[in-house]
Formats: sequence, C-alpha cells, structure tokens
Amino acid sequence: MKPELTIVTWNCNGAFRKKFESISMFNADIYVIQECENPEITSDKDYKDWARNFIWTGENKHKGLGIFARDGIQIRDLKWESSSLKYFIACSVNNKFNLIAAWCHGANSPTFGYIGQLWKYLQIHKFKLGKSIIAGDFNSNVIWDKWDRWWNHSDVLKELAEFEIDSLYHKFHNEEQGKESQPTFYQQRKIDKPYHIDYIFGSRELANSLQILNVGRAEDWLELSDHMPLIMKLSYP
Repeated sequence: MKPELTIVTWNCNGAFRKKFESISMFNADIYVIQECENPEITSDKDYKDWARNFIWTGENKHKGLGIFARDGIQIRDLKWESSSLKYFIACSVNNKFNLIAAWCHGANSPTFGYIGQLWKYLQIHKFKLGKSIIAGDFNSNVIWDKWDRWWNHSDVLKELAEFEIDSLYHKFHNEEQGKESQPTFYQQRKIDKPYHIDYIFGSRELANSLQILNVGRAEDWLELSDHMPLIMKLSYP
C-alpha cells in the first residue's frame, strides 16, 4: 500500500507567524502559503522553528509566497525563471513530481494582471511541467472571462489540459468550472460575497491517486483570513 501525501494551500491574509499553528491541524506534508512572512528574516522563534524546510519568494518580507515541507521531504528549488511575474515557485518534491506554487498578483500590469500572470508563466515553462501539481491563489474564475482576451481563465484551463493537467477540486466534486458549490474566498470577509478563486491542479497520473480534496469552512477560517484552505490527500506518487 502506497503512503499518503497531504498538501494544503492557503492564502493566510498576512501575519502567518500568528496563524501557522492553526493550519498545522491538518498535519500536512507540504503547505503552500500565500501572503506569508519570509522565515529567514523573521524574529519569531516559533515560526522560524516551524519553517525549517522551506522555499520563499517575494518583494515584501511580510507578504510573500512560501512552500513549507515537513522534515524528511526534499523540496528542491528548480529556479524556473519568473522575470517580473508575481509570484511563482517551482520545486521538485523528493524527485518524484514538480510542485508549482502560485500567488497570481496584479503585479501593476495594465494588461496581464492575476490570471494573466499565470498565462505568461505557462508560456515560458509549460513544456517542463511533466508530472506536476500547481497549487495556490489564482485570483480568478471563468465567470470573469472577457470575450476579447486570449489569456482568460478558460484559456489557462485549455493550456493545462493540453498537458493533461486538470483541477482536482472539479474532478473530485464533479463540478463545472464557474459553478463551484464551495467558495474559497469571501470578499471583505462577507459571507454574502463568495467566490472560488483558489485551486489545486494536478497531472492526470497524480489525479488517479486522489483521495480527498476539501475546502475549509467559513465558520472555521473566516476569522483568520478571507481565503479558505484547500486540503488534498493522494497516494504517494
């Protein structure tokens, strides 16, 4: 029987040093966290101790993108070029598969904000994806597609599908894009403004071993963040 691997992605809405113990309840093997502090320069000893095995990127030391793994799991930074795109980390997990962490940012781009950042990142790296998981805050949904734009959310889905990479939430819950029953984000933390903008995508080879893909509940997480965590469990590839 193959061992299990649990991956959690969560936009913590800042001050992760005060919140990492809450997300640790999932006992995950890997956490992909958006809007977290750089553990390398934090003065919080507990956070630094928790984040012993990590890769982090960002321009603001208080709000960047991090991958955190439990001891014994090797996360090797692949150092894929991201130029001015915000924010992405590509790493190899135990030399078994690639994990791409994403926090799709506006990036002060007049034309390629949010999902456009991921679209441009894929143009550079899609032929390297191989067996991959892509997890994070995309800040996007097909409901915001624009008819005259070639890098819509739907275009990104098509690009990934060409490499046999699909949304694991939609596979597990048998739901259509844009018709998600479980929100991952509540604008301004208001329960009447729900959206689904956080995702875990995976290669179909990995998707076949998917056991769980759950979304955190508002009553449990809204006090901590406007985003809900996504929790995935699969048989170890």
